[in-house]
Amino acid sequence: MTLTTKILSHKKPLWLIIIIAFLAITMTACNPTKLTKKSEKIPQLVTSILSDPKTFNAALSSESPNIFGYTYEGLLTQNPINGKLEGSLAKSWEISPDKTKITFTMREGLKWSDGQPLTVDDVVFTYKDIYLNEAIPTDTRDVLRIGKERKLPTVKKIDNRRVEFSVPEPFRPFLLNTGASILPAHVLKESTINKDQDGKPLFLSKWGVDTPPQELIVNGPYKLERYDTSQRVIFRRNPYYWRKDTQGKPQPYIERIVWQIVESTDTSLLQFRSGDLDTIAVAPDYFSLLKAQEKQGNFKIYNGGPSSATSFISFNLNKGKREGKPLVEPIKSKWFNNVQFRQAVAYAIDRQTMLNNTFRGLGTFQNSPISVQSPYYLPPEKGLKVYKYNPEKAKELLLKAGFKYNDKNLLEDAEGNQVRFGLLTNAGNKIRESMGSQIKQDLGKIGIQVDFTPLAWNTFIDKLSNTLDWDACLIGLTGGLEPNDGANVWSPEGGLHMFNQKPQAGQKPIEGWEVADWERKINDLYIQGAQEFDEDKLKQIYGESQQLTQEYLPFIYLVNSYAMSAIRNRFQGIQFSALGGAFWNIHEIKITQ
Repeated sequence: MTLTTKILSHKKPLWLIIIIAFLAITMTACNPTKLTKKSEKIPQLVTSILSDPKTFNAALSSESPNIFGYTYEGLLTQNPINGKLEGSLAKSWEISPDKTKITFTMREGLKWSDGQPLTVDDVVFTYKDIYLNEAIPTDTRDVLRIGKERKLPTVKKIDNRRVEFSVPEPFRPFLLNTGASILPAHVLKESTINKDQDGKPLFLSKWGVDTPPQELIVNGPYKLERYDTSQRVIFRRNPYYWRKDTQGKPQPYIERIVWQIVESTDTSLLQFRSGDLDTIAVAPDYFSLLKAQEKQGNFKIYNGGPSSATSFISFNLNKGKREGKPLVEPIKSKWFNNVQFRQAVAYAIDRQTMLNNTFRGLGTFQNSPISVQSPYYLPPEKGLKVYKYNPEKAKELLLKAGFKYNDKNLLEDAEGNQVRFGLLTNAGNKIRESMGSQIKQDLGKIGIQVDFTPLAWNTFIDKLSNTLDWDACLIGLTGGLEPNDGANVWSPEGGLHMFNQKPQAGQKPIEGWEVADWERKINDLYIQGAQEFDEDKLKQIYGESQQLTQEYLPFIYLVNSYAMSAIRNRFQGIQFSALGGAFWNIHEIKITQ
């Protein structure tokens, strides 16, 4: 997994799960009057995001928003409508009888956005020198690790059009993982070889958000044309993109995409209602308002059912120290690492009220890290443990765990310390801020004081993945059909094992880092699931993993909203889905006048 899909309502890499900056990311537009008359004639899609991109380097990205769904493609992709694998840069692929070798045949005539040929050499470079290079901290490597020994595949060139991957043992999800962005060797090769003064590859500082757009060489349907910090990101159609329609006309049809950086969803709503936006993600709090205006506003609200995204709160279970200082206060760490404490918190959160009030009933309860669309999802009716609102049960668990109540009915631990902790989330999303406020109130009813603080997105993510300076967080991850997409969440060494994060490459070491037995067990099940090809056994394996996540609660799951977007009727070719969003097939979408 990674720290989104439909977040930006376009095609996402099928090998990765991403931290979601917001539960309902708003697709908005700038006022056309601010554009030149010439630009108004250009077929364009104007949307918005809540915060600036963090990097333009696809290998180093683990967050959304990011530009890579538009700017890069991998060997294969997964159709979010039917779940089938389809060729992208690879035209076809073959698997050896023993399932340890996969040979891809590349399409003919592929080119980079600078007109240079895109070849098998680029594929070999991308995997060998970047994704499989231990000196480069990329989440992609986590989902490529195979078996209990966590070995990596090897890659070699067979001829000018064929490339072969070898895996040490059969690895069922491997094909899904080849959706990772292929990067240009002719531009990036030297940066993976040469080192900076600290001995780190120059690649780590390559293609930051301060890189001039013309220096970014891509292979996707769009290239970056302009980026104005805190204002907008502009994409222009890549003239060397490989796709053509049945009449031989180059795709995509839409010439330009504009992302306005708008920090307020209220502002986005006003823009959409005034007719200046092309599309907006429909948050539950204004569904009814927009539904009544569909005909008048010449748009349609698409509902893809339960989102593929999760939402949860998580406690920092890390028992380690940095430079002799505990990452989490020892008193709090003792609370957080008590499973009865976490279960009590789960029972104390009134998810039905959250669903009714914050989500206006437009969602469902979340109980699993695996998306409901996945064939491996274990529903509650088949045995998955759930935590129905029961504050009395919560108090009972706390008392059994050694906590007590003082004369003011506030919760204290056995040593008399008042139970109080901080809960962080990202600012700018009304839905998530409303969820946090309710959690604060709900836990207050069982005597727990919560200091709820929304932070700017980049500050929030820095605490979660770098400084590790946090008590509890409210955040989300995207999902998909394949559970192994979450390997970097459930592997203790993974880049998104956020509830007990191991230091990543380039970060300060942690002394005394511990991994619980249940953490190891979940990881072992994910490894086992990646090796298994029998569907019935797979369901048993992932079913057990979901039971463990619900028993030990590294994540306390909350509410899963419906995936909804309002889109102007002039956009033709929309195939909306919870997994892919509105613009996953951007190359096929046309604009009618």
